[in-house]
Amino acid sequence: MTAHALEFSIALSENERTRPIAEGRHQPQGIKLMPTIVHPSEMFWRQLKFAEFDVSEMSISSLLIAVSKGDDRFVALPIYTARMFFHTRIMVRRDSGINCPADLKGKRIGVPEYQQTSAIWSRGILQHEFGVHARDIEWHMERNPDKSHGGSTGFQPPEGVVIKQIPLSTNLGEMLMKGELDGALLYLNVPNLVDRSTADISEVCRPLFPDPVAESTRYFRKTGIYPINHAMVIKRDLHEKYPWAGVNIYHAFMNAKHEVERVAEKTLKDYVSCGLVEPAAAKMFGADPKSYGLRSTRNVIETISQYVHEQGLTDRRVGVDELFAPATLDL
Repeated sequence: MTAHALEFSIALSENERTRPIAEGRHQPQGIKLMPTIVHPSEMFWRQLKFAEFDVSEMSISSLLIAVSKGDDRFVALPIYTARMFFHTRIMVRRDSGINCPADLKGKRIGVPEYQQTSAIWSRGILQHEFGVHARDIEWHMERNPDKSHGGSTGFQPPEGVVIKQIPLSTNLGEMLMKGELDGALLYLNVPNLVDRSTADISEVCRPLFPDPVAESTRYFRKTGIYPINHAMVIKRDLHEKYPWAGVNIYHAFMNAKHEVERVAEKTLKDYVSCGLVEPAAAKMFGADPKSYGLRSTRNVIETISQYVHEQGLTDRRVGVDELFAPATLDL
């Protein structure tokens, strides 16, 4: 690091692979990153509404929606700070009579925000794997426009989909506890400026998929897709002024990732811990399940772009090349 390094503010969530960046152990060449640790719900709202940070994690779905509407403030980098089989996090009330995905039809299902990436992945998988369409469910959304991603991207309920706003006098968790909802596509009760729920719903709710690892394994073996939720973005004006910055940031995050993983055996353990495969089958897979770069993940990004469009949140399918820095397209 030289005395003349650029200083970029960066927003990160608490994450094993980003911790070496947050703690300053890896800096991009020519850049000094000034980190702020923020819960993703709050981070994306702040970045979409106020563009507070030079570099930030970003919701893939909200970025796709913003770009489709001509918002070009940010350029994506193929650094993925959150990946998960989100449909295995669907929760249902124990007395709801919901025993399989088909039973969700006609039910009242809560969601923190309709356009958040985890919700889009879950609805896409419900549709393509289990024949349950978004219009088959009555949706209840917790976040209000003043503190939501959709409030900054002009969200409107898709045609044919019923979305009811949860009043400020209550929240998703309270409604689940009282039986006013039958389940939740995703439940967030970590305190932040955006999400309001705090209740522990474990006594009244259970996972829709009783064995999340088995379902994750089934889905991955069938599709080869390990869903991506967040990517890093850099402000477009900075990218245009310093076109080398994006790749330098990518290398710093790769170094941080390698520090955490250290050896190949750690990567194999990730297959199990993230639910890709059962322990006995882990060594079948040679690729990194949490890889960065577009060569190994283009199909995943194309799939979430397809789902965002299918679900009526963009008027066209946004291309991968529209999102990412040109110098990163072959990484």
